[in-house]
Amino acid sequence: MNKLTIDDINLKSKRVLVRVDFNVPMENGKVTDDTRIVESLPTIKKILRDDGRAILMSHLGRPKGKPTPEFSLKPVAQRLSQLLGLPVQCASDCIGDEVRRIVAAMKDGECLLLENLRFHKEEEDNAEQFARELSSLGDVYVNDAFGTAHRAHASTEGVTRFMKPCAAGYLMQKEIDYLSRAITNPARPYVAILGGAKISGKIDVLQNLMKKVDTLVVGGGMMFTFYKAQGKEIGNSLLEADKVGVAARVLEEVARHKVRFVLPVDCVVADKMDNAASSKTVSTEAIPAGWMGLDIGPESLRLIEGAVAGAKTIVWNGPMGVFEMENFAHGTMAVARMLADETKKGATTIVGGGDSAAAIAKAGLEKAVSHVSTGGGASLEFLEGKVLPGIAALTEKI
Repeated sequence: MNKLTIDDINLKSKRVLVRVDFNVPMENGKVTDDTRIVESLPTIKKILRDDGRAILMSHLGRPKGKPTPEFSLKPVAQRLSQLLGLPVQCASDCIGDEVRRIVAAMKDGECLLLENLRFHKEEEDNAEQFARELSSLGDVYVNDAFGTAHRAHASTEGVTRFMKPCAAGYLMQKEIDYLSRAITNPARPYVAILGGAKISGKIDVLQNLMKKVDTLVVGGGMMFTFYKAQGKEIGNSLLEADKVGVAARVLEEVARHKVRFVLPVDCVVADKMDNAASSKTVSTEAIPAGWMGLDIGPESLRLIEGAVAGAKTIVWNGPMGVFEMENFAHGTMAVARMLADETKKGATTIVGGGDSAAAIAKAGLEKAVSHVSTGGGASLEFLEGKVLPGIAALTEKI
């Protein structure tokens, strides 16, 4: 990555405007999962240690462009204060005279959290005046919010037009480092495991990765669209009827690229989408009418285990089944354990954000793999080979 990083900047007595991703789960005004806050601590502590003034900005939820108490960042400021062991003030807004006064009164080594950026519709609109007002609060800009780097919003792209230098924080650096390895110069054998409900969200990733990997494993709900493309009966399993042609083309391309392509050979089917539903394991050649596939079966797991054995790079994005339901989580949890085992043997294992991150956390194995991305959509777009606006906007190293 040829972008400036936080280590390249003198932070002493500087107002450091930092885009963080504090879009965390909340319940009854309390943070229920502080993972994203914890991930941002190295960058925040670096600023405070260097006697900078940390001015943090983030969105939370979807308040639709107007102040909404349930989406206030005040509880986040409280949790951050506990984690840092020092007071963190939460401003009542992210722009305006009062915010400017608070920032002007800040001393070296202090930390301020601005109120939810999305209380203003101009944030998502990337409105110039709003970006200019945000930029007036800082001397330097640091982006540490990989999860929003694929969006050209005022706080991720707009502000960089009015501020220099613009640098990557430690979390952003880590994300780019691991994901770059997966698409530029991966250690081989290289295996990608793609799951999730739909092909439509993964088609660009499939097409980009099939040119780079040695083995491509497909599971989850999207496997049924591939079966339909092969002329198989899939009962009531999830189907994207308008993507059957796309699946057929992917199968042709895979054959042309000589990639080893692994599709599950058995699945756990149920008579309805319910954890307590009647279920059984069947061959993918014999899915009964009226039943739906909700997980992959034991034979498929043996195939995947063989595919990842000895791999040097493994990327996993998307669960293998409806892992939110205990009776259909077995395939996803087994893949999580496989990644942990291969990591111990020296493989670089990268888990995409979103559902994959939730799955590896549910398995209690997030620390047993090389990297769990904090950005679902951003990691997908990075793996698709797209340029992310929030990264492109950072200052180039000379």
